[in-house]
Amino acid sequence: MPKDHDQPRNLKSRSLLAGQAGASDSEMEDALSTAPDTTAAAFFDVDNTIMQGASIFHLAKGLHRRKFFTTKDIAKAAWQQFYFRFAGVEDPEHIANARASALAFIKGHTVEELEEVGEEIFDENMAHRIWPGTRALAQWHLDRGQNVWLVTAAPVEIANTIARRLGLTGALGTVAEHIDGVYTGELVGEMLHGEGKAVAVREIVERDGLVLDDCYAYSDSSNDLPMLSMVGHPCAVNPDKTLRAHAKANGWRIRDYRTGRKVAVAGAKTALAAGAAGGTLKLLRRQKKQ
Repeated sequence: MPKDHDQPRNLKSRSLLAGQAGASDSEMEDALSTAPDTTAAAFFDVDNTIMQGASIFHLAKGLHRRKFFTTKDIAKAAWQQFYFRFAGVEDPEHIANARASALAFIKGHTVEELEEVGEEIFDENMAHRIWPGTRALAQWHLDRGQNVWLVTAAPVEIANTIARRLGLTGALGTVAEHIDGVYTGELVGEMLHGEGKAVAVREIVERDGLVLDDCYAYSDSSNDLPMLSMVGHPCAVNPDKTLRAHAKANGWRIRDYRTGRKVAVAGAKTALAAGAAGGTLKLLRRQKKQ
């Protein structure tokens, strides 16, 4: 049992500890309330940069489960994804076909309907495909008070869902036309792709009074060189062959979060694409029977 003359000392010690704890709380609040960075922002591509695979394909799988369209349609979408990814070809005809397929998925449906199922599809098909390394990069910018934007050719509705679920500032994406809340199957403008991304980023920079040399951009694709080249801090994430070479030649940062990367000849790539598309079709047929 403590003696009476110890009580003042104990009270004094407790007061000192309480003061230290209060100071620590204050320091923590200061650390967490980072002042906004008014000169810089970060712009991230989505497909194979933020997440594995094509977001429009993951969206299509989810819509297929909900009877938005047929198994034949999803098989065609699968082939287009693997063709772009492994053959590395994006000619105007294929881009136009991809756009038409994507719009066909949602034509006649409502904006509210797509937004609702988009949340479910993110949990089912996308959440576990987010690259932890790229997610950490985005958080690094947020922790410094910088806005973080997604810039993608995917429909802006699903891009907004991804941004919201990851706690990012917002998203720029392809805008599908809708009248009275119902999709028409047409686009407002063009797909947000290539040079279009650079134009969209510049609009954000000018609107928010940012400094391009202070901004960051991240992508896996050489198609995004216009966006990457315009900022002061470009970074190639899981880059394709052309982007990797360009990044090395220009001293850009490179981050590769894939495992087991192997160099494959063109013939092997094409075979893999065909096999993947066929495998997807078989899997969907099995799911349909169950």
